[in-house]
Amino acid sequence: MTAKVLLDLNLPAFQDDLLALEPSEVRLVLTTLRKLRTLDWAAVYRDPGLKWEQIKGAPGKFTVRLSRSSRAVVQRDGDHVRFIALHTDHDGAYGKK
Repeated sequence: MTAKVLLDLNLPAFQDDLLALEPSEVRLVLTTLRKLRTLDWAAVYRDPGLKWEQIKGAPGKFTVRLSRSSRAVVQRDGDHVRFIALHTDHDGAYGKK
């Protein structure tokens, strides 16, 4: 059996971004985080709603859609997905201005 995805939400920058969201957006993000915990890595990569994407020019960093208006910058570390930042501006997740 393939291991389930484990979430690392401990980075202060990510927590600051999460806590700054409007309550309705927090609910949407938490729904996606719950979904992630039920998946294995193969399912994460092929899930069309998550849109797991490599960030060009940033080896080992990816973005994942958490809601219609939020994307997270993440890194994979074994079975863990480490959340680095949360952006409500999609271009911000890719380092664009």
